Amino acid sequence: MASNKRERELARMRAERQAARRAAAEVRRRQRRNAILIGTAVAAVVAVVVVVAVAAGVGGSDKKSTVTTAPGSTSKFGNTGGTATCSYTKSGTAARKVDGIPPTTGVRNTGTQKVTFETTRGTIAATLLTSKAPCTVNSLVFLSQQGFYDNTPCPRVVNSGIFVLQCGDPSGTTSGGPGYTFADENLTGATYPAGTLAMANSGGGASNGSQFFMVFKDTQLPASYTPFGTITTGLDVLKKVAAAGDDGSNQAGGGKPKLSISLTKVTVS
Repeated sequence: MASNKRERELARMRAERQAARRAAAEVRRRQRRNAILIGTAVAAVVAVVVVVAVAAGVGGSDKKSTVTTAPGSTSKFGNTGGTATCSYTKSGTAARKVDGIPPTTGVRNTGTQKVTFETTRGTIAATLLTSKAPCTVNSLVFLSQQGFYDNTPCPRVVNSGIFVLQCGDPSGTTSGGPGYTFADENLTGATYPAGTLAMANSGGGASNGSQFFMVFKDTQLPASYTPFGTITTGLDVLKKVAAAGDDGSNQAGGGKPKLSISLTKVTVS
């Protein structure tokens, strides 16, 4: 009798350990999902690649803010007036017509700039880290000058695990882009506190495009997403949208905001 009781006790203990292991594994899966869920949003347009730590640009020197040179662009748009060189690779079809790729030489790489995101829920303003992420800012300027972001929905908000509003896809599907990709910058020591502007990517290569995210609450993410700006006003707009929740439609987490929000105009000065 004592032997049977002991066997039942051992079986119960084994079952509890197995349940604990399964619970821990689920927590780890959720953590990994949250770490990459920003990236999955642009996977369809870039299918092959995205972000790994390839680029420099942490310091303010010209050398640190320079990335591999690519054949020059003849576009009249872009953030020129500096000495940085950038590489942009044509990839997929642009979700909205753009004039080729951004300029790749003579790119501005000093100081900071201002960006204003006019939205259907209010204005969000930010300081752009031009000296630390010149190629990222160059792309944003290039696209905003052509109205690429005008009247486009922000198709994804995440309010669990990470706390972000994702914008920058004219198709409103989280799979659209500008028809080109480029490498990361400013990753060394990167963190994502409330107010961070950072690029969305799909993880594993140089696949930044047009999509970016705005952090409305301190968020833990690996240093894999180019931080290129800091929000100065408008966090209340993001928090209001986040508080309304999402429809759960995105497999990687979050979904379309229940309180819809669109960019109406993006201006860099």
